[in-house]
Amino acid sequence: MSDEAVQSESVETMLSLESVDAWYRSAQALFGVSLSVGEGEVVGLLGRNGAGKSSTFNAIMGLEVRRRGLISAVGRSLDGMSTDAIARLGVSWVPEDRRIFPGLTVRENIELARFAANGRGLVTVDELADALPLLGPLLGKQGNHLSGGEQQLVAVARALVPRPRVLLLDEPTEGLAPLVVDELASAIATLPRNFGVSVLLAEQNLDFVIELSDRVYVLETGRIVHASTTKELAADAEAQHRLLTIGAG
Repeated sequence: MSDEAVQSESVETMLSLESVDAWYRSAQALFGVSLSVGEGEVVGLLGRNGAGKSSTFNAIMGLEVRRRGLISAVGRSLDGMSTDAIARLGVSWVPEDRRIFPGLTVRENIELARFAANGRGLVTVDELADALPLLGPLLGKQGNHLSGGEQQLVAVARALVPRPRVLLLDEPTEGLAPLVVDELASAIATLPRNFGVSVLLAEQNLDFVIELSDRVYVLETGRIVHASTTKELAADAEAQHRLLTIGAG
């Protein structure tokens, strides 16, 4: 791991995992996972299916029944916190199944998230539409008429409603056509600037992560096996093949 792969000391840490072990039922899913996301960063978490990406997110959100190690976000330890408390602290999660309400319009899906957040200073639908140009034309469309890419955009928009400090994106390109992936990448690239959010992006799509992220970690069977700047991984075809063998999106 190069010195450049380590988060800059001048950047505030928004999310940190230190030597985290976690179990799914009786099976250990994570082994000593350590990673960090700095303020305004997009950090990639690459790995094949079953590598432990979703388990990492479950551990962060307090959904793993058993875990060891230290997890902190926005300057606070997450030990003993419920999933709701972690969300209130400023961590939003977009799971890979997207969870759009099919019988509601896009505007209603977002307004429902505003109602559930029940706080001050929430992001408005108009703010989201201004910051995410592809969202505006969808506001009157029902959830059951959305494409996979449109559903993903709405899920991201909904997660931004409480103005989170950290956003977890779990395989956002899963099942999407290449053109849609490009549009989604354009939207995600604006999030740190427009919403002040730091992003941890779990993916198999190497090209997508290289385009968006500042640094990258690679997970394999629940262990971090590589950490570098994205630029370093992009320039090392042998490392890409050895570590990932995922193929470009």
